[in-house]
Amino acid sequence: MLILHVYVHVKPEMLDAFIAASIDNARNSRKEAGVVRFDLVQQTDDPARFALLEVYRDQAALESHRQMPHYHAWAAKVPDMLAEPRSRQIYRNIDPGDADW
Repeated sequence: MLILHVYVHVKPEMLDAFIAASIDNARNSRKEAGVVRFDLVQQTDDPARFALLEVYRDQAALESHRQMPHYHAWAAKVPDMLAEPRSRQIYRNIDPGDADW
């Protein structure tokens, strides 16, 4: 498994547009064969901060995701909505084991 946490700080006036674009991306991403999870979460004490929690079966699944039209549409729309560049961390799975996902 390849696990990404993408952190996003959105301009306050762009919250609704960001949420709409990200929901569309997340819903379409979850339809991809190599995507195990793709969640959009909002920080409770700062509603302008979000995280995308993405779990891919392997590197090939991530690379395939980055070729999808819905990802390209999201990546084209979102930069102007951000208060700062997005960041990410990549994790490896420990428990439950990959076979239990």
